Amino acid sequence: MEIFFHKYHGTGNDFIILDNRDHRYEKLTASAICGLCDRRTGIGADGLMMLESAEGYDFRMLYFNTDGKPGSMCGNGGRCLVAFAYEIGIQQQHYRFIASDGPHAAERLEDGRIRLHMIDVTGITASSGATVMNTGSPHYVQFVEDVSLINVFDAGRTVRYSPAFADQGINVNFVARTKKGITIRTYERGVEDETYSCGTGATACAIASTHENGHHAVSVQVKGGELEVEFTRINKETISDIRLIGPATHVFTGTTSIYV
Repeated sequence: MEIFFHKYHGTGNDFIILDNRDHRYEKLTASAICGLCDRRTGIGADGLMMLESAEGYDFRMLYFNTDGKPGSMCGNGGRCLVAFAYEIGIQQQHYRFIASDGPHAAERLEDGRIRLHMIDVTGITASSGATVMNTGSPHYVQFVEDVSLINVFDAGRTVRYSPAFADQGINVNFVARTKKGITIRTYERGVEDETYSCGTGATACAIASTHENGHHAVSVQVKGGELEVEFTRINKETISDIRLIGPATHVFTGTTSIYV
């Protein structure tokens, strides 16, 4: 099978993107996706996305982890798919698309960044001194003094495979407060390693960093750049009007052939 692909990244979180509106990639297997995402023998990426047609929406977002399995919502991926939609001819300022966690709206800003509307968050809980919530993907948020001192692979893997989370897995974030906002590092399930950025993780960490009701805008520094998260805290456990803002950068376009 010949594959015509695009490579994008959102603050270092990189993705292979395929236009599947004609269903040409429906037979792409999990092992093939895993091979395409391999950084030594494939194209290399933190995940693979397909853009598909969806009645009532501008497009459908299908996301796969590097292990080839369907993944939950990816905030950086969602922004990149909006930028890709514009590139392939769906050229507008406002978008509405459907993803694994439901409908999303997005906007192209004048400076080139994408503002992505995330799902509302409810049911925030505590676990062993950390905060747990679902921002489209499940996240464990632990505050530390200095994220640079954390062995994210080992510490993240310990939490991700702990008895409380081993069955479904969880993304693990380490967060430190800064004068400007927060800085974070994230271990992602599915990738099973630290990534340069995690959009749903940045969202979870921004929410966990505030306790007062009302509107908030939090600057989030990740290994691959800077994101901004806006939201309104209704009460201790309910967050609405969540927006993830950041770049979506085209890296390159190419073709490759694989056996399926």
